[in-house]
Amino acid sequence: MTDYFALLDEPRRPWLDPERLKVRFLRLSAEAHPDKIQTPTPAGRETAGRRFAELNSAFNCLRDPKDRLRHLLELELGATPKQVQEIPEALTDLFTEIAGFRREVKAFLAESARIQSPLLRVQVFERAQDWIDRLRAVQQRLDDGQAKVLRELQSLDDEWSRVESNPVQRGVLLQRVEQLHQQLSFYTRWNAQLQETIVQLSL
Repeated sequence: MTDYFALLDEPRRPWLDPERLKVRFLRLSAEAHPDKIQTPTPAGRETAGRRFAELNSAFNCLRDPKDRLRHLLELELGATPKQVQEIPEALTDLFTEIAGFRREVKAFLAESARIQSPLLRVQVFERAQDWIDRLRAVQQRLDDGQAKVLRELQSLDDEWSRVESNPVQRGVLLQRVEQLHQQLSFYTRWNAQLQETIVQLSL
């Protein structure tokens, strides 16, 4: 497995400064761009293209907190983090609310698809707008929850360096990193589901 941290010359840690990462990526990718590599052989051009593609993949992975944590866990544990289906207790109420909203919207959309009257279609439009506002409010709560996880990641990152030589403490931190990765996964999935529902309501 390619170590994307090493590829971008970044320390292997849970938090990376986004602006610094971007600057480093732009510098490295400019140096490795196939158009700048003067090589007469097809194999050399292929190698340059592969290196450039790897840098892009590394940047796309490390700039996304959820993907970065997954990659960090894969490197540190030697395995892909397990897919957790059980909702963390702290997110149970939010999950129940989102699932309920999505069921109600599905019923509303089925009902509104049968309405032909122009006058009633206006009412359907108004109700759809009300649903969109409610779903966007939930999306904001998801964004707030994700921001809280990112703040915790930053504070955890300080401790990460201090316990580098202590395998027991490092193991405890890795468990917390895995929990934060799971939370980010849920927030990302639910946000995508809500956005899909909003698009359906907008049609």
